[in-house]
Amino acid sequence: MKKRILVVEDDPAISRLLESNLAVTGYDTVCAMDGQQAVELAASQAFDLALCDIMLPELDGFELLPHLRQRNIPVIYVSAKADACSRVYGLRLGAEDYLVKPFDMMELLVRMEKVLARNTPAEHRLAYQDITIDLDSRSVYKGRAPVALKPMEYELLCTFMRHPGMVLTREKLLRQVWGDMYIGETRTVDVHVAALRKKLGLNERLTTIFKLGYRLEAEK
Repeated sequence: MKKRILVVEDDPAISRLLESNLAVTGYDTVCAMDGQQAVELAASQAFDLALCDIMLPELDGFELLPHLRQRNIPVIYVSAKADACSRVYGLRLGAEDYLVKPFDMMELLVRMEKVLARNTPAEHRLAYQDITIDLDSRSVYKGRAPVALKPMEYELLCTFMRHPGMVLTREKLLRQVWGDMYIGETRTVDVHVAALRKKLGLNERLTTIFKLGYRLEAEK
């Protein structure tokens, strides 16, 4: 299931930038232009995470935070306020993270993933079509038949199954599966994807996105 993100930003250009980039990477996004609108949206809809500016009309980002925390919505501040006092104050209020504008979109996505992981209940099982993963035993099945995967193939499959419908770049997959310290070519991702396609019959579902990476097509 796609994660739902509340974007609270009164600058239309930044709001559109966030909305379009989050959509491309597989998130559902709802935008609010001021703090009061964000409160109303949070009261009527479920969200997995909020990206909030601080200098907002009606209610500012600091005033908004308690309303979102009451709804168990974790918050990342994305603000032009770069001073240490603002950052410390926001984090002490209960924000999960604080990113200063102008920001790098890839850095924001990585921070979002970490916050979402911290706030998601522990998983025991993943499922996609007739493929299931028992996360406790690290066992993979196609139907009822066990499938033997190498360690990195297993981690790569878990990553795809946790992000159906999301385009994952080779660079992102390398960081997430092989780790930040990995030194090597992105070709290794292609080799492991080919192995998953062959072993699990995913030729039609694990698709190549030209010049970007791969996407495990969302189930219909």
